Amino acid sequence: MTGPRWLVPLAVAGALLVALPLVGLLARASWGDMWALITAPASLQALALSLRTSVAATALVLVLGVPLGFALHGLHGRVRAVARAVLLAPLVLPPVVGGLALLYAFGRRGLLGGPLDEAGVSIAYTTVAVVLAQAFVAMPFMVVSVESALAAHGTRREAIAATLGASRTRILARVTLPALGPALATGTVLAFARALGEFGATLTFAGSLAGVTRTTPLEIYLARETDPDAAVALSIVLLVVAVAVVAVAYRPVAGRAVR
Repeated sequence: MTGPRWLVPLAVAGALLVALPLVGLLARASWGDMWALITAPASLQALALSLRTSVAATALVLVLGVPLGFALHGLHGRVRAVARAVLLAPLVLPPVVGGLALLYAFGRRGLLGGPLDEAGVSIAYTTVAVVLAQAFVAMPFMVVSVESALAAHGTRREAIAATLGASRTRILARVTLPALGPALATGTVLAFARALGEFGATLTFAGSLAGVTRTTPLEIYLARETDPDAAVALSIVLLVVAVAVVAVAYRPVAGRAVR
């Protein structure tokens, strides 16, 4: 079903709203100097830091987000609704608010940061703070992927495995997790992309120290005044990564729809 014809101009306007800024970015690029701009010391330093912290944040999201998705799926009624609203809040929370929340939790005077600081462990304005900020904003993607997949999966196979004497851990490893493979892959790549593009919470909680907390989005923000060409070049790198990630993340969904 294609819908009424009057939807077409609205769809075109929506597509232009998304596409025109991207085309404008590509048109502004100095393609002849692209490689030199991307491989400049400051750019490489920011890109390397972003990749390291994003991989670490994604690993943290995978380790914690999958059990969290299972736990959320196991709740019922209003308890599940409230828990889901809290856990998915970072999706819509203003980034600077997320950064302040992290600061008041893990900063030197924070709920957990205070005792840690007294023990000689400092988190805020370190590379660890970057990883935590990225994981904070990326966690909902894994949680919602796992919960949705569990809701669609059902429990028939697990029940059969249980009647055959399999333990819960064996059922999880041999039955449930393989069935959730596409959802886990989608959650992982989306979490990585969100971590790679994180800006506001990182700036508020981790600051912008070159080589320590200055990720690629922060480098773009600083370079836009002093070196606009470098800012555009790094922006295009993140744009390419974002497009590739979305293509990979939603390919399994499209495949299932076709079958």
